[in-house]
Amino acid sequence: MPELPDVIVYIEALEARVRGATLERVRVLSPFVLRSVDPPLAAAAGREVRGLRRLGKRIVLELADDLFLVLHLMIAGRLHWKPAGATPPGKIGLAAFDFSAGTLTMTEAGTKRRAALHLVRGEAALREHDPGGLDVLAADAASFRRALECRNHTLKRALTDPGILSGIGNAYSDEILHRARLSPVRQTRQLTDAERIRLFAATRDTLLHWCERLRREAGPGFPEGVTAFREGMAVHGRYGQPCPQCGAPVQRIVYAENETNYCARCQTGDRLLADRSLSRLLHADWPRTLEALEERRRASGTGGARSAGRAASRARRGPTRPSA
Repeated sequence: MPELPDVIVYIEALEARVRGATLERVRVLSPFVLRSVDPPLAAAAGREVRGLRRLGKRIVLELADDLFLVLHLMIAGRLHWKPAGATPPGKIGLAAFDFSAGTLTMTEAGTKRRAALHLVRGEAALREHDPGGLDVLAADAASFRRALECRNHTLKRALTDPGILSGIGNAYSDEILHRARLSPVRQTRQLTDAERIRLFAATRDTLLHWCERLRREAGPGFPEGVTAFREGMAVHGRYGQPCPQCGAPVQRIVYAENETNYCARCQTGDRLLADRSLSRLLHADWPRTLEALEERRRASGTGGARSAGRAASRARRGPTRPSA
């Protein structure tokens, strides 16, 4: 899912291309993407783009006459800048926004149609699309603390809750917690003052670092290849690979469609966090520490963390039917 750094770089690229331009028309190619009917989408045609802004992970195009186009890319939605009049790919194309200088296309990979487009009138209607989380890049340490402690959640959940913090998702929360050297399951109200300050600094530093890195990668072009798994990330998407700080294998907790990646040595004092599927499979044999995991690997001759991950995958799939 495009998160705060990706959305900011998208907006900066669009600012250079469409601010002050006229939106000539919007072509909807998927009936699932348009989620509003009043005002009608045709009302956006012929309006000047007055500005762009971010609402959490949403991209907002501010049009003349108090109209706002709200694009929510969700998990697999992406934006592409094409020559004027270009048609998006048939299978994954959702919509096309035609400007005199070019066409912005909106696509979504996969079969689940989650990306959304709304047209709303007025600031009050626009606020209904704002999840309300704190913008960490515009906040101070005191407001960060208030937001973090408004509910007692795990740090992973608090960082990714759009009602608490704005624009942070699964990928950058892993990177933030690794930089802060904090466990993803630590409770927000259990942090010491020093840990809270460290987390605030790590959150800002991680997001600013990736904003700048993505800007450099895009250069004068439009940002393509937006992904949750990027070269140079410390732990996210790097299960079983060495932590860049200490060399220990990156671990993970799998839940639903997501997973949390972390370094046990840097973040949890060598303690392995129980993955629900793996715990059910291994029961009392579940290794509690990196040392126990290494001993298990040596005794069984398996591949350590990756072997445990394969066992967890088998547990999630359930028993297989024996071959004939």
